[in-house]
Amino acid sequence: MSGATTAAAYLARRAAQKERVRILYRRALKDTLNWAVHRHLFYQDASDLREKFEANKHVEDLDTIDKMIAAGEATYDKWRHPDPYIVPWAPGGSKFTRNPVPPSGIEIVYDYGREEND
Repeated sequence: MSGATTAAAYLARRAAQKERVRILYRRALKDTLNWAVHRHLFYQDASDLREKFEANKHVEDLDTIDKMIAAGEATYDKWRHPDPYIVPWAPGGSKFTRNPVPPSGIEIVYDYGREEND
C-alpha cells in the first residue's frame, strides 16, 4: 500500500508540475508577442523561448523541477511587459462595453418604418 501511495503522490506532483510549466510557457509566449514589434522578431523570440524550455526537458528530480519552475516564474514576473496588448473588445480593452446592453425594462422595436401611428 505504501508503494502505491508513493507512486500516486509522485504522479500527482509530476502532473501538477507539468501543468505549471505549461501555464508558464503559454504566459511567456503571449508576453513575447507584447515585446516583439514585428512578426519576424516574434518568431525568433518564440523559438528562443522554446529552446529554453526544451533544454530542461530531461530533468527528473522533483525538487529541482520545482526550483526551476519557481525561478522561471520569478523571471517571467521580472520581465513582464508593463503595458501588454489587450484586444479592444476584451475586458480591459478600449472598446469593451462601449455599447452596453440596454437596461432591463427598455424595449427596442425594430419595425424599420412600419410604425402604426401613420
